[in-house]
Parts: sequence; C-alpha cells; structure tokens
Amino acid sequence: MASIKDVAAGAEVSVATVSRVLNGHPSVRPDTRTRVMAAVEALGYRPNAVARSLRTQQTRTLGLVISDVLNPYFTELARSVEDEARAHGYSVIIGNADEQPALQDHHIRTLVDRRIDGLLVSPTDGGSPLMLDAVRAGVPMVFVDRWIPGVDVPVVRADGREAVRDLVAHLYALGHRRLAIIAGPATTTTGSERVDAFREALREHGLPLPDARIGHGDFQAGSGHREATRLLALAEPPDVIFAADNLMALGAMDAIRAHGLRIPQDIALAAFDDIPWFVHTDPPITAIAQPTGELGRAAVRALIDRLDGREPHSAILPARLVVRRSCGEPPGPVTTAPAGATPAPTTGVRTTPVTTPPAAAPGSTTPPAPPSPAPTPNRSNR
Repeated sequence: MASIKDVAAGAEVSVATVSRVLNGHPSVRPDTRTRVMAAVEALGYRPNAVARSLRTQQTRTLGLVISDVLNPYFTELARSVEDEARAHGYSVIIGNADEQPALQDHHIRTLVDRRIDGLLVSPTDGGSPLMLDAVRAGVPMVFVDRWIPGVDVPVVRADGREAVRDLVAHLYALGHRRLAIIAGPATTTTGSERVDAFREALREHGLPLPDARIGHGDFQAGSGHREATRLLALAEPPDVIFAADNLMALGAMDAIRAHGLRIPQDIALAAFDDIPWFVHTDPPITAIAQPTGELGRAAVRALIDRLDGREPHSAILPARLVVRRSCGEPPGPVTTAPAGATPAPTTGVRTTPVTTPPAAAPGSTTPPAPPSPAPTPNRSNR
C-alpha cells in the first residue's frame, strides 16, 4: 500500500509539499500540484488509507461489514451487534458486501477512512489484499460467523458440526438414504466446513456422498433453485436436499414445487440457519439454528476488549437441530424459537485467547462407525 513518502518520491517533491497539495494549500504551484496528483492517482494513494488509519482518538463508532443484508440471519446478527454496541456507548455503521469481495473491500476502505474505532467483518471469501493490509496495519478487527484461516484475528462463530451430525442421524432414522447438499462457496469457511461436516456424518452411517449430489451454491436463493433443479434431474434423485443456508433452502423449495413435487411426501428438505418464518412455511422446515444474537453480542464484546487494551478472545458457540415437519417427521408440536430469539446456552461455549484460526478440517481421521441396521422407511424412497 502506497505511503505519502512514495507519492513524494514519485512526484520528486518533499513530503511537506505532498501534504500541502492534499490539504489544498494555495502556495503550491499549478505544475507541482499536477505532478503530485498524478503520482497520487498512479500509486492509488489515499490520505486516510489503511496504513495511516490507526485511530488517534476514539469516535465511539464501530464498522460492521456483513455478507448479505437480505439474508435474515445477517439481519438478526446486525441487530444484535447494534444493540450490544449501543449498550457500551458505541454507534455502528453497516456495510453490505452482497457476497462480493470487491464490495466488501469498498466498505472496509470507506469505514477505515471514516476513522471508525474497530471493525467487525464476516468475510465473503478467503481474504483480500485490502483486508489483510488492514490486519497488518493494526486496525482493531474481529471476524464473526466466517473467518480467514491463517489470519491472526479473533473469531466469534458457531460450531455446526454436531448439529449436522444430529440432522443426518435424524434423517437416517426416518429412512432416508440418498442425501444431497447444496453447499455454499468453497472459498468461505462456512461453505467448506458445512459440506465437510455433512460428508463426515454420512460416513458414520455408511452412506456415500457422490459428487453429483453436491450442489455448489453462493448462499443466495437463485443458486438454491438452480442446484435443486439439477439434483431433481438426476437418474436417481435424492431423498433429501440439505441446503447450507436459509436463502438457498427457499430457492430449493421453489424448485421442488415447480417440479410438481410435495415436501416431504416426494422429497425432504432441511436447512442450515433457522429463521423465524420457517415455522410458517408449509410444511415447517427442519433446520439447524445458530445462536445468532449471542454471536453478535460476543463479537462486540471481543472487539471492545481489544479497544480497551484487554486480550480479546475467540468464541465458539454450539448450533442445534430444530426438528419440524419437512423431512417426514410424525405429527407433533412445531418448534417456533429461531436461533436468534434466545441466547445460546452457556454450557458448551468455548472461548480461547486469539490465535491464528485453523483451516476448516477436511474430515475426521477417526474410522467411521459401522453402519447400523436400516429401519423401515416411513415413506417410499424415490
């Protein structure tokens, strides 16, 4: 990242002259001003860029860059961040990356230029030069929900592996054997982690996950519709589609209905990321719920610890399976509480001093358990 010294060298003037040009001082000659501004443009220098944006005074403002503001999960996360920040005397400026790395960097640059005190980020991909520059420059930062392996930043996230394992065991008990997943982008930690957890859980029951039954989505509804359409066209379509987030689940539901199929009579549907209105769909959707509200609150607390000179801690909170009616479950009470409605239980919450976050595990090295006898399915497999 270019510095003011680089600009001075490129324009063959002193640092003081560059400063006068950038501040609009009238004593600078027009030709010198032109030369300095040409160097600024060529080097991409910004007066308040990351390298110069370490806070000199508190603004009592935090920045939050989320992956998709239209996703109800991130909407709930943003609300909890705002509530917790306000309780500590901070305001929050929100940027929506819309799952686009370039837009994510735009928001990070803008927020840093505005001298926010610290950043909360849910990275849209495996990292970008600007974000890594911000980390190296010492901008106080906490990753929430997603993280970048190998980057030394506190991470507050949910651990969905046990919940995915519970979901697969639940589906197996209902008689489902051909399971498919619509995964998120492999460049995101949540995208790769969820498909790894799903594959590992299937292995425990002696079930395969062929490549044809892995859909590659982008955490948005359109990709859920597209990949569900492809899965339904297979010679042996799946018994169950597990969508790795709520928007892809809704897209998959639309595709299933467009094919004239019924949920769960013809095909089952489950989702990662519970949302309040899953209970109002027909049928109500079985989902994995994250403790969204507590994730947001814990992330703010970690960032404020950093700002106040205390050692920030990463936190891993458990997700849980919410059983409803979309997978062939027997009639019974429908669970209505989404993940963000109540705090996560304190039992099972793990906090660790900030260390370099590990890469998502490629899979368990523990030998798979032998397959258990198959129960009698409660519906005909397709």
